[in-house]
Order: sequence, then structure tokens, then C-alpha cells
Amino acid sequence: MGAGDTITTQPRPGAETAAVGAGLDALDSAPAGPARAPLGRILRTRVLPPLVAVAVVLLLWQAAYAAELKPDYLLPSPADVGRALSDQWYEGTLFSTVWTSMERGALGFAAAVLLGTALGLLLGAVRPVRVAIGPVLSGLQSLPSVAWVPAAVVWFGLTDATIYAVVLLGAVPSIANGLLAGVDQVPPLYLRAGRVLGATGTARVRHILLPAALPGYLAGLKQGWAFSWRSLMAAELIASSPELGLGLGQLLENARSYQDMALVLATIGEILVVGVAVDLLVFAPLERRVLRSRGLAGARP
Repeated sequence: MGAGDTITTQPRPGAETAAVGAGLDALDSAPAGPARAPLGRILRTRVLPPLVAVAVVLLLWQAAYAAELKPDYLLPSPADVGRALSDQWYEGTLFSTVWTSMERGALGFAAAVLLGTALGLLLGAVRPVRVAIGPVLSGLQSLPSVAWVPAAVVWFGLTDATIYAVVLLGAVPSIANGLLAGVDQVPPLYLRAGRVLGATGTARVRHILLPAALPGYLAGLKQGWAFSWRSLMAAELIASSPELGLGLGQLLENARSYQDMALVLATIGEILVVGVAVDLLVFAPLERRVLRSRGLAGARP
């Protein structure tokens, strides 16, 4: 063999297969997700900014009160609102009022999830039904839920059925449209692979369609909860009756009728706290879990 000759080596039989297997083993042994952030960093990046924002709002509020931009019976101070909350606490009505509205909201939202999911799957599976109902559903989503309250009162009277009807009419379109958007983004390859593997009917929906459409579906659920909560407050504000019990909406209307602005602002704060708490304790962890399962854990702070 001359000096200028090149030596060509043939790979050993099975070497490529072994290399691929080693690569797959390395992927399997890789960490499932990013390391958990230190507690100090979590407090600095997630807890401190909202606290600072709340402090700034309270300072501006106190400054407006001190400057007497409005009479104190129209613009109470933060301390006055705090006293209204403490009065509710000592009267034993604070948690009972919040619980009444949260129970209604949870039951109405659960029913809306069932109906909205079924409707979204129906629209995604049957094209003529989607063409016929899809635009109506989008129109219902943009319709203010308070517009349904007078009709619901006429249909059901001052009963819980009125409140739940308004909640359903406000939330179902958002959930159905969210699921439909997720279904539209499912790659056709997933559906064909499922068909080859024998996934049909409910198995296809459970194991392929819903998991693949989960990001859009979760966004629809989150928006559906927001519509449920707002619809509930609108229904409680208008359909107010002693037989219905005292929820946050009824309390807000009672405070308005008594010209008690401190209680009005305190009740608005309670409604806001419930909405934020549900988002942080329920939907935010679900979103992080979905992102992490798709390798997008770093996509959001």
C-alpha cells in the first residue's frame, strides 16, 4: 500500500444501532425538567412585584383620600375599607358570603365544562354543525352575560336556576371555542397514527384528541372560568332575593343601596381576590404542567 493511498474502514455490524441506542438512553436519562428555582428567587420575581404593586395602589388611594378629591362618603380611605372587612369578620358573614358565591361559581363552571366540552367535540367532528352553529357560538361569547339576566328572571323567577342559567350561557361558548381552537391545531399525523393503532370513538377522543388539544382547551377553560365568575356576579347583582342567600353580588347591591362605599369597595376587593386566587392556585399550576410536559417550561416566568 502506497503512501498516498487512503484507508477506508467499514463500520462494524450493529455499530450504528448501538450508537442510536446509546443516544436514546442518554435522552431517557436526561432530567425531566429544569431545576427548581431557589426560594429567594421565587420570592423576588413572583411574590415581591405583586406586593409592590398593591402597596403603590394603596399609597395612591390614600393620597387621593388625603387630597379630598371626593368626599369621604364617596371615597373612603383604605383604613375605612379595612374596618368594613373586619366588621364582616366579627359578624361572621365574611367567609359565608364568599363561600356562597364560590359554591355557585364552582357548580356552574363544572356544568359549563361538561356542556362546553361536548359541544366543542361535536363542532370539531361534524362539519355541517360547525358551519351552522360556529358563528352563533362566537356571537354568544361576545355577548355581555348581564344581557341574559332579565330573560333568565322571566323564565325561572328569582331562583338559583336563574343564576346557573346565566353562568352557563356566559361560560359554555368560551369553553367550546377554546376546545375547538385546540382541536384545529392537532396535527393530522396524530389522528392517522391513532386510527392505525385502532383508537376510535371515545378512545380516540380520550387518548389522542384531548391530550393534543390540551393547550387550547386549557385556555378555553381559563377564559370560561372568568366568564363564569363575571356572569355569576351579574346575576347576583340583579336577581337579588332573600330566598337566594347572600352572595358577593347581593352584598355589593345591598351596600350600594345603603350608600356604604366602604362596604362596596371591600366587596369588590373580595371578588377580585377570589378571581386572582383561583387563577394562581388552579390554572397557573395546570399551565405550567402542560408547558413542562411539552418541553416549554422556560417559555413563561
